[in-house]
Amino acid sequence: MSRPPNYEFQEWWNKQRANVNNNNNETELFISAPSISSSSSSSENPSFLTVEINTPKGADRTAEKERSRSARQLSWIYLLKFQQIANSLAFLTNGFISILRTANRRVAMASNQTSHRQSKLYRIIKAFLIVVVTLLVIELVAYYRGWHFSPPTVDAAEVVDLVEYLYAKWLEIRVNYLAPPLQGLTNVCIVLFMVQSVDRVILVLGCAWIRFRGLKPVAQMEYSSEEIESASANLEDYPMVLVQIPMCNEREVYQQSIAAVCIQDWPRERMLVQILDDSDDLDVQALIKADVQKWQQRGVPIIYRHRLVRTGYKAGNLKSAMNCDYVKEYEFVAIFDADFQPAPDFLKKTIPYFKGNDDLALVQTRWSFVNKDENLLTRLQNINLAFHFEVEQQVNGWFINFFGFNGTAGVWRIKALEDCGGWLERTTVEDMDIAVRAHLCGWKFIYLNDVKCLCELPESYEAYKKQQHRWHSGPMQLFRLCFFDILHSKVSLLKKANMIFLFFLLRKLILPFYSFTLFCIILPLTMFLPEAQLPAWVVCYIPGFMSILNILPAPQSFPFIVPYLLFENTMSVTKFNAMVSGLFQLGSSYEWIVTKKLGRSSEADLVAIVENESEPLVRSNALHRSSSESGLAELNKLEMTKKMGKVKRNRLYRKELGLAFILLTASVRSLLSAQGIHFYFLLFQGVTFLAVGLDLIGEQVS
Repeated sequence: MSRPPNYEFQEWWNKQRANVNNNNNETELFISAPSISSSSSSSENPSFLTVEINTPKGADRTAEKERSRSARQLSWIYLLKFQQIANSLAFLTNGFISILRTANRRVAMASNQTSHRQSKLYRIIKAFLIVVVTLLVIELVAYYRGWHFSPPTVDAAEVVDLVEYLYAKWLEIRVNYLAPPLQGLTNVCIVLFMVQSVDRVILVLGCAWIRFRGLKPVAQMEYSSEEIESASANLEDYPMVLVQIPMCNEREVYQQSIAAVCIQDWPRERMLVQILDDSDDLDVQALIKADVQKWQQRGVPIIYRHRLVRTGYKAGNLKSAMNCDYVKEYEFVAIFDADFQPAPDFLKKTIPYFKGNDDLALVQTRWSFVNKDENLLTRLQNINLAFHFEVEQQVNGWFINFFGFNGTAGVWRIKALEDCGGWLERTTVEDMDIAVRAHLCGWKFIYLNDVKCLCELPESYEAYKKQQHRWHSGPMQLFRLCFFDILHSKVSLLKKANMIFLFFLLRKLILPFYSFTLFCIILPLTMFLPEAQLPAWVVCYIPGFMSILNILPAPQSFPFIVPYLLFENTMSVTKFNAMVSGLFQLGSSYEWIVTKKLGRSSEADLVAIVENESEPLVRSNALHRSSSESGLAELNKLEMTKKMGKVKRNRLYRKELGLAFILLTASVRSLLSAQGIHFYFLLFQGVTFLAVGLDLIGEQVS
């Protein structure tokens, strides 16, 4: 029996539906079940189940607005991200195209230049590159055939094709004949690497001990900081000092060096300045003569010397100057290269250490660089030289009273120079030569880390490379000449061992040998001969730790620790080539090329020095004005000559480019083998070699 219809509920339901249709502010969810009736229709006899859910007013519209706003924001975010990605890709593409254009220009320029004879090392690198590329092709074929999962063997029972047989034969040769000698050479280089690392750690610990204890040389006397007046000062307290400035075609920097020496706070009666000019450029000679005459007019005892026959390079120049008769009147000689600017109190801070130390031959001061932040190349040089002076020179000077003379910014006792034979023209490192001979004669050295002398770093890779070639070929040349002299000398056995094994072999021969052999030859080969393994701690961890130690004396350079590590490995090819040429007396072992400088502080600083420091030296205002005007006129002439000079261009370095392609090829092989650390090291090291080979580091002049 059916239920009677409920007309009141039906009327209420119709009103609710009308409100929903009019306002659209409510949402209703109906769950209906078909009515059960016996004879009447559903409209006449409705029977259903209804569930009603009401939402607050305005909620639906708010949610809809939020959904629409989020979609618009999302579209803008994706659009901005797309734009950033497009800009990044455009930047990388433009950079890559720029590098390709630069490389193309420099390759074309190198091909247009007069062809020079290829060095033996470059021919070896080319042959090595061909071998590496061939091995990569073989490994790519094996990789795509799946042989890296299951290598074929010659003794396999199944029938194989010719390619598979050749690859199996190659694996047999690789395992039995090539990998064992390569692993042996690897082990030898690892041992040398560890010995050199231990030596570096000992030097750092020695430097830390010196700083912790506050150890430094102490002079028995001090000069007054007041300016010297020749009338009131006791001249007997000031020994006779000869100041020498050897130079050769130093157009950009001669003025700053002469000015800095001429304003030394030392009695004029007790000092003589020698300008030892070996220039073959007549214009440069005229400029230097004019500058010397200007200072002579101001009462400075300064003379100009020019040799007619230029033999022996810097050593011959210094030897010729020391043969003058008036040198016998002087007790000490201070030497400055043409780009060095000693402070006015330099002599007052160095000469007192000789008093009471009759066996002291040399007082060496530290270098400080006016352009260390000029570019990436100068920053990396500053890291290297900061460690050399802060750690090596200071530790050796304090504990064994011996180190290599740096050739400049030092004061020698003339008696010690004469006792050890004077300047000799037999090597390109005359400074190291005379230091070794003086040490073998029993003389002692002192290093002053707190006395700094301003100088300039080479800003172009070409100049830096030539400097490093001379600095690393000369020591090996000297080692050949003085080896038996060291053995027959009267110094103690400990000093002989230190000079032979540490000073020469470990730091001058072993270091460039293992760094080049290990990271430029062995590491790429181990990618193609995986049976010979080079551990990851040799590739990454120990070099990283050593780089941290090297950078400690220059903590502001910590952001450049990775470029420093990569660049030092890149320079190993130059140092290795120089070491071999010096050791075996090859053609370039006695090549001396003056390191070109840009004179970063020559023009403006010179005028400031003249105006601020020359007042006590002049006799009248008229002379002061004429001298200043003369100096400015010479500066203008110098600028005009610079502009008319030969246009400099960046170069292309073939050895570095060859090694770049070798390392990048090995990185591809490492990628196939999924070797993480080796791959990243080879990739970044190859890119560094490529940048250096294209001369993209340092000063860009074209």
